[in-house]
Amino acid sequence: MTDAPTDGTDADPVEPEQHHHHDVTEVLLGTDEGTGAPGDATIEQLMTESIGGWRGLFDTSFPSLVYLIAYTVSGKTVSTAVWAALAAGALLAVERLIRRKSVRQVVSGLPLLLLSAWLTSRSGRAEDFYLPGLWLGAATAIGLAVSALVGHPIVGYAVGAFTGDLVGWREVPEQRRAASLATWFFVATYALRIVVKLPLYWSGNVEALGTVGLIMGWPLLALSAYLSYLVIRKARRDAPVPPRSTDDEHA
Repeated sequence: MTDAPTDGTDADPVEPEQHHHHDVTEVLLGTDEGTGAPGDATIEQLMTESIGGWRGLFDTSFPSLVYLIAYTVSGKTVSTAVWAALAAGALLAVERLIRRKSVRQVVSGLPLLLLSAWLTSRSGRAEDFYLPGLWLGAATAIGLAVSALVGHPIVGYAVGAFTGDLVGWREVPEQRRAASLATWFFVATYALRIVVKLPLYWSGNVEALGTVGLIMGWPLLALSAYLSYLVIRKARRDAPVPPRSTDDEHA
C-alpha cells in the first residue's frame, strides 16, 4: 500500500482566514454591527432611533442657520430672514420626499419653525425667532428633571420602548440608576442652553444668540445621547433584565 503523500500537494485546500472589518465604533466600544438595542448597538443605530441620526440633527438646525445667515447678509432685515428660514424648512421636506426618505425630523420641527416665524413677524424683533426654542427647552428640562426625581426617568422608558420591553429595566436597580443618570445628562444639556442663551435674548444680541444656539444645539444633544448610550449599555450588560417565567409571560 502506498503511503499518502505528506507534502500536502493533494490535501484539501485550506480556506483563507476570514478578516472581519471592524469600524471605529467597534474598536472604541467593543461592539460590531449591533442589533439596534442600546445594549448591543452602534452609535449610529441608537442616534437614528432617538434623535434621527446625524442627518436628523442637521435638519433640525438648518432653518436656524439659514435664518442667521439671511439676517446678517440682508442688513438685519427680519422679514427676509423669516422667509429664508421657512424656505429652508420647505426645501428640506421636498428633498426628503424626492429621495423617499423619512420626513419625521422635518415634520416634527415644523410647528416650532412656524411658531418662531409667526412670533417674529408679529413682533418685528429678530431675537423672538429663538423664543419658542427657549420655551421648549425649559419645558423639556423641567419634564425630564421631574421624571428623574420621582423615579420614573423618561430616558428609561424611551430605551424600553426602543428595545421592546417598556418597563423591564425597572426590575434592575443598576438599570434604573443608569436611566436616571442618562436623563440628567439631557437635563444638563437643556438647562445649560437656557442659562447661556437667555441673557443673549434679553440683550437682543441676535448674532450671538443664533451662533450660540448652533454651537450648543446638536453637538450637545449628540454628546448627551453618546453618554447615555455608554451608561445604559454598561448597565444592560452588567445587570440584564432577568428572564421572565412562563407564568409571568401569560399573566
